[in-house]
Amino acid sequence: MKPIKAAAIQMDISHCKKQDNIKKALRLSENAVSQGADLIVLPEVFSTGFCYEDLDNAGESEPCPTIEQLSDFSEQNSCVMIGSIIQKHDKEEEKEEEEKNHFTNMGFCIENGDLAGTYTKTHPFGREKGYFTPGDQIEPIRLKSYDLTIGLEICYEMRFPEIARKLAIAGSDILVTIAEFPNPREYQWRSLATARSIENQTYHIACNRTGTDPSSTFFGATMILDPLGNVLADAKDKECFIIHEIDPEMIEDTRKAIPVFGDRRPELYGSLQHRVGN
Repeated sequence: MKPIKAAAIQMDISHCKKQDNIKKALRLSENAVSQGADLIVLPEVFSTGFCYEDLDNAGESEPCPTIEQLSDFSEQNSCVMIGSIIQKHDKEEEKEEEEKNHFTNMGFCIENGDLAGTYTKTHPFGREKGYFTPGDQIEPIRLKSYDLTIGLEICYEMRFPEIARKLAIAGSDILVTIAEFPNPREYQWRSLATARSIENQTYHIACNRTGTDPSSTFFGATMILDPLGNVLADAKDKECFIIHEIDPEMIEDTRKAIPVFGDRRPELYGSLQHRVGN
């Protein structure tokens, strides 16, 4: 892996207004590319927000027009784009299922115009559980031309250290968390983002939205952190993008100095089952 310049887009997402959001995301991405960005991260469901009241229009079936628009941008600018959209799955004619079974929160990674991989959010939070079917696989996404592996997780999943650790063990070079983390949880967001970086000794791009939707306000706090947990760039609460170079040598140096992965004793950890009560 060679050094790569990464940017994270922090934007207010206009509720259910897909084309307005895509236009804004591409404008901010174009500005990031003009400053040398090779990799661009967008917030969770950036094109619609959680548009529960109009999922049929918010959701997209393959080949997903939003992905196609981002792919065109990615190809024209020779860059990587990461984010998530609401994906709609066709109903099977032979059986009636509840509406929630036909939508997923689909993370994507586009490389130079091609879809390098997808990831379905495995841990929906709160109201999401009534509308989105969770994914059942946690695997990193390999980029070919950049010799880079992305570990992608979505929002609430940052509270589950097992996810980031599995992605790190599987060879992820960079951890990416895309989110709609709301007020009043900024302290939790910053603490969790830092912890995931330190414990996995990796760069962490934690991309959150800002602004408001019908039920929440959002603090932003999009960050790029290094393998020691230092904040390299911080978007605070404004609509903007942040950008910083990611140096693979720092990952290697950090893991040599403090050999966490070599010192792990997984035979002692076993299967960590949850016990409720006494």
